[in-house]
Order: sequence, then C-alpha cells, then structure tokens
Amino acid sequence: MGVFTADTGHEQVVFCQDKQSGLKAVIAIYSTALGPGLGGTRFYPYATEEEALHDVLELSRGMAYKNALAGLDLGGGKAIIWGDPVRDKSEALLRAYGRFVESLNGRYYTACDVGTYVQDMDIIAKETKYVTGRSVEHGGAGDSSILTAWGVFQGMRAAAEHRWGTPSLAGRTVGVAGLGKVGKYLVRHLIEDGASVVATDPYEPALEWVRATYPQVEVVADTLTLITSPLDVYAPCALGGALNDDTVPVLTAKVVVGAANNQLAHPGIEKLLSDNGVLYAPDYLVNSGGVIQVADEIQGFNFDRAKARATRIYDTTKQILALADTESISPAAAADHLAERRMADCGRLRTILLP
Repeated sequence: MGVFTADTGHEQVVFCQDKQSGLKAVIAIYSTALGPGLGGTRFYPYATEEEALHDVLELSRGMAYKNALAGLDLGGGKAIIWGDPVRDKSEALLRAYGRFVESLNGRYYTACDVGTYVQDMDIIAKETKYVTGRSVEHGGAGDSSILTAWGVFQGMRAAAEHRWGTPSLAGRTVGVAGLGKVGKYLVRHLIEDGASVVATDPYEPALEWVRATYPQVEVVADTLTLITSPLDVYAPCALGGALNDDTVPVLTAKVVVGAANNQLAHPGIEKLLSDNGVLYAPDYLVNSGGVIQVADEIQGFNFDRAKARATRIYDTTKQILALADTESISPAAAADHLAERRMADCGRLRTILLP
C-alpha cells in the first residue's frame, strides 16, 4: 500500500538516499498548519521498508498533535534513517542527511530520537540550520530527555489526582518499562516523590545502572512480568505498541502514563483500556516536554522558560481528563479534539495575507 492509497493525510513524504554514505531516510511532514514540522530523527534497523514507512507516518502524525497540544506554533514532522546506528552511523551519512533536511527550506526541523543523540545533531547542523536538540557547547538545549521525563511526571501527577484525589505518587507503585534516555530521569522523579518503582529493560547495562544508582528499585526480567506485578501506575517508556490486545487484559495498573510514542497498538485499544477501568493519559500529551525543550532552542534556548512550559503539561492533562469525563469519551479522543481544534482555529489564520 502506497502513501496516497493509505490516505494518511500527510502533506509531504520525502525519500532520501545517498549511496556512497549508505544513507536511506524518509522525512514525513503531516501538517504545517501551525508552522514548520518539528520532530526527531529515528535511526533504527527496520525489518522492511514498509515497516519503516509505517513508523515515520505514524510518528509524524503524532508530532502534529503533540505540538498542537503543547501550545507550540509548529506542525508535525518526523524522520527515520533506516539502518543500525551502531554499525552504519558515520559523519558522512549524518551530513548527507543534513543536506536533505536543508533542501526542504525550513518546512521541517529535526531533533534527536531513538538512535540519535545531541552529538549527531551537531554534525547534522554542519549542513543545515533547521536542526534542534544540539549540545550546549554549540548553543543548543542539550539532552531533551530531561524535560520529556519532567513532563511525563507532571502528566502522571495529574492522572493520580484525577484517579485518587491527590497529585502525588507517594505510596504508589509505578512500573517503568524502559530505562533509556527518559526512563532513567523518570525513575528519579518518582523516587523523590515517594513512589515505589518496579522496572525492566532488555539492555543489561541499563539494569546494572538502576541497581547501582537506585538499589531500592525492584528489577524484573521482562515487560510481561512487570505489567502483571501489583502496580498502581504503568509507565511504558520504550518503543510503541506497548498497549495491545495481549497486554491490556493482564495489566494490573489502573493508570497508564508513559514516555513511549504510539503506545496504542491500534484503534480500539483506548476503549479496551476504559472498559477495563484503566485511566490512560495520551502519550503525545504527556511526553511533549522534549519537543517543548527543543522548540525553545529555535528562539534562543532558556531552560527555565522551557521547564515552566513543560510543567504546564500537568494542567493540560487535568483539562483533558476532565473533558473526557464531561463528554463521556476517552482521554485519547478528548486530546485529539483539542489538538484538532487548535490546528483548525490557529491554522486558519494563515489564510489572512500579511505583507
């Protein structure tokens, strides 16, 4: 199935290839109604081109909604580089990719994602000015995982207040799946708030890190063990599709708030969560702290300003959960409605000609 026959609604999808460096990339722009598309570059060894295309289309659509809900004047875009970042990443490949980003003339701003880091953005920036998430040494915002985790924590506080009447995780048991860029910061916030943490990660060094840094964290073998353990909150912080027909029925947690993108494996999962009494805070709402951080870089980065904006994820989450109750719809549908309304209302203003 091609991009058009799938009726994805995207404005632009660009396939990029540089044979000499080995670059194979796709840049997808879902919407520029609110401004240039902003979203990270994922460097990942997809099994097939179809899988890679599906991921970038889903992720770029999610970025449009994420940026809209975060109150940013930015549209939704995303990119993937198809390959193994450990084996295939090189300066030449990253600079070739930067040339393709530059060729879009500002319709897309890139940043870090799975498999890419601030050092990579510094290299990409040698070929394009449309890059964020750069290192502090090069005038950037640095690691966007810091405010991503902070925003997820704020969304979790709001969900806890909605479910249990208090905006605190103290005394609650939180299961964190994924101790990578975001998960490790989230664990710290949870422990400082008085939560008990159970965690897992397929990468043994990540488990060694959490055992050494936070010995009070209970480490379990895998995600299935985690989600069937007695939990109050489940925080999926790895790759997408964590909430599916197999995992939702066995969830013990009654609240799901996590950093992973595209947590719902397919339409209908949000209803299954609701039917099972699980409160789900939409992923693209609560994990928007990172994009808030890198977006602030465009105008000259100020950490305090970006953190203050990311802290407001708490208020937006409360608003969406309340709207879902009032309208008798899922939180995912409520978040979609708010994002679509902002894209329509503010995007319409671009039809007013300015000199």
